Order: sequence, then C-alpha cells, then structure tokens
Amino acid sequence: MNVLGLSAFYHDSACCLLQQGRLVAAASEERFSRLKHDARLAVEAFRYCLQEGGISITGLDALAYYESPALKLSRQLWSGPSGNSSRSLAWLDPGQPERAIRERLGFSGRLMRFEHHHSHAASAFHFSGFPEAAILTADGVGEWATTSYGTGGSEGIEIFEEVRFPHSLGLLYSTITAYLGFAVNDGEYKVMGLAPFGQPRFLPQMQRLLKSQEGGQFELDLGCFDFLRGNRMYSEELIRLLGQPARKRGQPLEPFHADVARSLQLALEEILLEKVAYLHRTTSCKNLCMAGGVALNCVANGRIRREGPFERLFVQPAAGDAGGCLGAAALAHLHLIGRPPASRPLDDVRLGPAWTDSHIARLLGAAGIDAHDFTGRTDELIESVAARLKQSQVVAWFQGRMEFGPRALGARSLLANPLDGQIRQRLNRIVKKREGFRPFAPSVLASRTQGHFELDHPSPFMLETCQVSSPLKLPAITHLDGSARPQTVDAENHPRFAALLRAFERRTGCPMLLNTSFNMAGEPIVCSPVDALFCFATTEIDVLVMGDFLIDKDALPSNWKELLPAWPQPGQSGFGREKSPLSEMLYTFV
Repeated sequence: MNVLGLSAFYHDSACCLLQQGRLVAAASEERFSRLKHDARLAVEAFRYCLQEGGISITGLDALAYYESPALKLSRQLWSGPSGNSSRSLAWLDPGQPERAIRERLGFSGRLMRFEHHHSHAASAFHFSGFPEAAILTADGVGEWATTSYGTGGSEGIEIFEEVRFPHSLGLLYSTITAYLGFAVNDGEYKVMGLAPFGQPRFLPQMQRLLKSQEGGQFELDLGCFDFLRGNRMYSEELIRLLGQPARKRGQPLEPFHADVARSLQLALEEILLEKVAYLHRTTSCKNLCMAGGVALNCVANGRIRREGPFERLFVQPAAGDAGGCLGAAALAHLHLIGRPPASRPLDDVRLGPAWTDSHIARLLGAAGIDAHDFTGRTDELIESVAARLKQSQVVAWFQGRMEFGPRALGARSLLANPLDGQIRQRLNRIVKKREGFRPFAPSVLASRTQGHFELDHPSPFMLETCQVSSPLKLPAITHLDGSARPQTVDAENHPRFAALLRAFERRTGCPMLLNTSFNMAGEPIVCSPVDALFCFATTEIDVLVMGDFLIDKDALPSNWKELLPAWPQPGQSGFGREKSPLSEMLYTFV
C-alpha cells in the first residue's frame, strides 16, 4: 500500500510517502525551489518521494490532500477578499487544487481530502507511538477551525470541540509579530526569542486582546485586528491600546518592543496551560499530542510538559502546515486498510534526499575544489572536525538524508563551540546575517543531558526549552533567561553525529555543540551539495564537511567569487515566484 500525503497552496507545501504504513520519505518544496515557505504545488518534493519509494506515479494507491478546499472557500467568502488577494476571481474555485494535482502532477488515481485540523491531529497522534492520547491542535486557521480538541485511539481520531475563525491564537501571535516589524508566517519565532529581554508590563493589554471563555473557547477583541479585510494584521485600535506606533522593518528594537513580546508570550503560555488542563479534565488521558503552527512555540511546550497535567507529551516535529501531509497520509491509510499506520513512534526525521560520496566527489572535482578525502577513515574525519570546533571554527555539517521540518538536527547543520562567548555574536553577524538577540540551540549526547540541562526525557527535535544547569559556562547556547532548546542525540539513530559529540567532549570536557540550521537569513535550509557550496562560499563559515570530504575555506578556487553570480539564486527565475510585500504583513488566507 503506497499512500502519498500532500500539503500545498497555503503555507509550506510538502509531500510524504507511506509504504505499508511506514513513513519512508518526507520533504518540503522550499528545499528544492529555494523559496522560503514555498506554498506552490510541491512538484519536486512529489518527485523525490516517488524516487525514494522506488515507485512510479502508477504505483500510488491514493493521494491524500491535507484540507477541504470547499470548506476553506466558505470561510474565505465569509471573510471577503483580503488586501493580498488576486484581482481576479480565480481563487473562488475550490476545484483548483484537484486540477493542479491531476494536470501538473499527472495523477489520475484515487484522491482523498481531509480537513485541515484533522490532518494536523493525525500527524501528531499516529506518529506518537501512544496507544491513546488527548490531542490539541492550534494554528492560524484551517478551513474554519483555529484550535481543536480531540482524542486518538485504536479506531482513529475524534475531534469533539473547536474554536472557529476569526478567533485564533496563531493570528494573535502573527498580529503582534507584524506590529513588532517582523514578517508574518516567518518572524513569530523571533518574537519568542525576543521575549526574555522584556518585562510583561503589557500583559493586561494582551488579556484584553485574548479573552478566555468556558471550556476550550476563547475570543479575540476583533476591534484591534484588521486581518479580515485589511492590508495588515492590526488596526489603529491596537496601536492606541499599546501606546506606540508599530515598528517598521529595520528600525531599532527598543525595550518597549521586548516588553510587548514578553507579554504576548506569557499570555499565550497561560491560555495554553489553561486549555491543556481543560483537555485533561475532559478526556482523562495520560498522553498529549500537539500539532499546528502554535505547537512550534518551544517555550510554551516546555511549560506544558513541566506544569501541565499530562504524563507524556509528543509534539509533531513538522507541526506547521508542512506536517499536514503526514496526517493526511495516515488518515488515508486508516480509511483504506482499516487500521492506523505503523505505530512505532517517530524518533528520526531524516526523511529527505541524500547524496553519495561519489556524487560529492564529482561535484568537487568539477568545481576545482581541493578537499580532504577521508573515505574509509571516519575516525580521522571526526577527530579533524572536533579539533577545528575546539579552535572555535564554524563547521557546516552536511551528512546523509535531509531533515523534515524547520529544525536542523545534525544533517544540515552549522556547528560551533558552545564554550566560546564570542561565537554567538559572530554567527549572527557574519554567518547567519540576522538579529543579534537571536539564541542558538545545543545538541547534546543523550547520555549526558541531565548533567547539563533540567531535562529528564529525550528531546530529539528541539521542540521545548528547559533551564541550563551545567557546571560548564555555556554562553553560546544559554539564552538571557538561563534557558536552552536542546536536541538530545542518540548514538543509535545518529552514529556519526554522536561520534563527533564524543570527540569534542574528549577534547574539551563538553558533551555538546552549538547547532543551528545550515542557511543564511531569508533562505531555506540547504538541501543539495550545490546549495551547501553556495552558502559556504557566500558566508564566513570556516569549514564544510560533506559526507567524507572536508573543505577548508582557503581551498576554494581563487576565482570562486567571480563564478558565483552565474549560479541561480533563491527567488530568481526558475527558483520561485516573487513575494508580494503584503505577504510579509498579512497572514495568507487565500
């Protein structure tokens, strides 16, 4: 049984493939198109999934689409066209997704559709490994639901309560994100990172914006929002409520902005804790599964795990819209077979493409790059990289299959020395080219976690924060509030990455590394060796390790910079559509 799941035409298009109920491939279209958050039909991700599964398009038993276009259209018609809608009325056609799938993918087989929040819920529960669980889904909006409460068991999923549009936790967070001068659907994690620098002095204003109601319900004060028919998320009333004009992109960040971020973050955490407690009372389940874009708020996740009533928590690692393809595929499998997909918990999301050492060798030869070849000498490679990391060099680490989801987890990562007090500033300024307040996360050997973090369970996907409790000074990965967002690394799942962590520990006494995504600001995480070389050459990264090959920066050809302009770059013709300026100001409803 081959079932392909597809999310597209909204945010972060992606595909996955289930074979006999086992997840064998998953990838986001942005990694291939090089357009961040690419929402177009996931053509290249579709091709990759078929190739990885060793099948042709005729080998698919079903294609599962992650939402209901007709229900979505009913909400869009209720809302009216927003400022970023097309001048034409083409968006009024709910048959567009199916036609695109039939015509552009060439798929003529069975097409199944599932509601957006059902797909989110299934993406969490069916890959959690739990026999039963309560399910919380929260995002901007699906068709009509913005938050949903349900249960999962051997017979499937039941959603018993929803909060409906326009009342939305995700839209609240996106609105304040826009007010603070960050891009909607991309800058929300910046607000979360800014929050520890402020004080919650605007919490009363946030509580006016977001009013809790009985059961699982809540309401927004809609007078402060303009996302229904306007050209921006917030109204003049919100500006009056907070007492200052909205920050424009590029303007300095002041203590006021940090205070707003802290107040928003605290308001979100408090209402999530309240609704999680309600869900527990209602279901009496011991386990909780979470998905939807709000579930990527790792600070809130940490509080839910520590302070919430559930014994175990599983957050789907690609919790946003990209991960909806997982749930759609799982629901289709259940419908067709009569039983859920394989119940083994998802503990590794390296589900994307990989390149062989022979391919990498040919590419390096064609580019005239003199690399150190460690083929058959893995231990020497590891020791060489560990030595460079001890010297505070920044290492780009490109190994095996690409990760699915927003986190780099040791396959497409930038690694650095967490003991170095200057490395965070250097990474933000001349490598990542992003705001200086942004924190970095650690990857730590699972067996050493409790000696350095207040974390008593595996956390392989960097989806929750905890306090740093290490006897070591770790300035590069410790945020202002003493927290970190660790990835625990299991040698069984990640043997080469774990070996590197052990080698670094032998040299420094520190069993962890700073780990951030291998990309520059505004770009997707690298996918291919060509992407890796391009990012390496255009940043101040010191070392690139691809498979068994190590390239020092001075090994690049002297004419490298002259060659770069000829390379297709993100956003250029053939790599993606141009983004409307409004797309960064307004949540995409159409």
